[in-house]
Amino acid sequence: MNDVFFIEVGNQQKNHEGERICGDVFLSKRVKGEERTIVVLSDGMGHGVKANMLATLTATMALNFTKEHKEVNTIAEIIMNTLPVCSIRQMSYSTFSIIDINHEGEVQILEYDNPQCFIMRGKEVFDPHWQCIILQSEKNAGKELRSCSFKPEKEDRIVVWSDGIAQSGMGSEDYPFGWGIDNATSFVHRMVVAEPDISASKLAIKVVNMAYVNDGYHSKDDTSCAVVYFREPRKLLICTGPPFDAENDKKLGRKFKEFKGKKIISGATTGDIISRELSVTIEDSFDFSDPDLPPISQMEGCDLVSEGILTLGKTNEILDNYNDRTQLGKGPADLITKLLLESDEIHFIVGTRINEAHQDPSLPVELEIRRTVIKRMAQLLEDKFLKEVYITFL
Repeated sequence: MNDVFFIEVGNQQKNHEGERICGDVFLSKRVKGEERTIVVLSDGMGHGVKANMLATLTATMALNFTKEHKEVNTIAEIIMNTLPVCSIRQMSYSTFSIIDINHEGEVQILEYDNPQCFIMRGKEVFDPHWQCIILQSEKNAGKELRSCSFKPEKEDRIVVWSDGIAQSGMGSEDYPFGWGIDNATSFVHRMVVAEPDISASKLAIKVVNMAYVNDGYHSKDDTSCAVVYFREPRKLLICTGPPFDAENDKKLGRKFKEFKGKKIISGATTGDIISRELSVTIEDSFDFSDPDLPPISQMEGCDLVSEGILTLGKTNEILDNYNDRTQLGKGPADLITKLLLESDEIHFIVGTRINEAHQDPSLPVELEIRRTVIKRMAQLLEDKFLKEVYITFL
């Protein structure tokens, strides 16, 4: 990962009114071993299931071919040749925007028929000098794509969107011809100027919600916005489990104290060790905000102190089922999830001393050993949420 900035990716979507599935498809992947992040947004013809199938096929091909370093012309030709032909319109149609980010080098963007993406450098509009690519093959001759490349800088933002954004409000008194890309980009600019550190997810939500307002709270098209934000990483430390060797208790306390970022202690024994080593008192709470879990506690210098394995297990469950409609509560697992999602670089210090209570076969099966739970959580955070995760066993 680039040591100057972190790459945050956020996405928000609203379905066409009356549809249970979105005709736009968003995919993102961090390519391990290559220090690359690939982001794809595709808009299938129409709406509903058929549109979703077209967009899913397009987005999946775009992601895989980009991952394989294929040329932009080749990517476009294969996608357009593969898509099934609509029986009514006699055309195969799905738009796409592809962002290929080399963490140590350039950003490359390729777009076909989506509204042109918007790039900001800090609080100013950035022009990456777009180029027009015209396909030459017999089947796709004359079709035009846009392409650009640039070296990213900290505080750069890339905003990609589907037609549902630009065409929102069409036919209304305020926007008889739709909100338009100029108004949408001006809106993004105002949001960033007003809140310079606005997250990728929050900005994407604001854009989609504004389009929803333009449509009078009745979406007339599938509406999607994705944001890529290059910024200073937000760091989180989670300490859970006592060290295998009691002589490492001091090391655990020192690592916890010296960490620059937000901090969570998960586990009563872990909390007792850090409290003792740092001479700081833990204050217990009796606020049972989640009936399934013990309440959180408070300690100076720590953002959250919770019970251990049960709380982490439930956090895993929330992360696994999380989507853009998930509403987090005030329970310990919900609060940990919130901190995880708000962070970019997540460090786990996992004590390896066995708690024999967790090996009791009469206990519920979900009461797994700590290391397994942490590994599952790390995989979810990396694959589903594109977080940087580091695990230290102590």
